Amino acid sequence: MAELMDRITVDSEQCGGRPCIRGMRIRVSDVLDLLANGLSPAEIVEEMPDLELEDVRASLRFASRRLNHPVVAA
Repeated sequence: MAELMDRITVDSEQCGGRPCIRGMRIRVSDVLDLLANGLSPAEIVEEMPDLELEDVRASLRFASRRLNHPVVAA
């Protein structure tokens, strides 16, 4: 988890407190949207040269962990 938090940062003064990549103004949601639109991780890094492939992987891990919680049916 510590490695993930080295890549994904949250600052209430930046991008409305949304999770970003390594303190830059590139939001995790931006990376996920590009993946959802069919870009490969290599293409994303090519489009955004400040990113590294591990940043793309960290974005996916971050999203997965955010969604991986039990749902209790009443």
